[in-house]
Amino acid sequence: EVQLVESGGGLVQPGGSLRLSCAASGFTFGGSGMSWVRQAPGKGPEWVSSITGYGHSTYYADSVKGRFTISRDNAKNTLYLQMNSLKPEDTAVYICALGINYRDGTFTPTSRGQGTQVTVSS
Repeated sequence: EVQLVESGGGLVQPGGSLRLSCAASGFTFGGSGMSWVRQAPGKGPEWVSSITGYGHSTYYADSVKGRFTISRDNAKNTLYLQMNSLKPEDTAVYICALGINYRDGTFTPTSRGQGTQVTVSS
């Protein structure tokens, strides 16, 4: 059974940083494309970023490009999202997902976690 467990969310001021983690189990993590999506209150899921199975390539939504960095540690079966220069509009539940997307648009992951709340507010 695929399990994806996110952590690292919280309350941060505008301009601040957070690092999210996703612990993966139940499948072969190394070699599997992974992604982060987010869902703000009252809105549908929004793809944020993806990384290929061995971390050689990364992809970002235009809204986070230059501010967020996706990475992975296949030895630890863990996916990360470093978020810098956070804005109030980044407030959302951030969700770890199995699957890969390459550009802004609809993304349907194979599996997803429960998410971790990120709130950007002064």
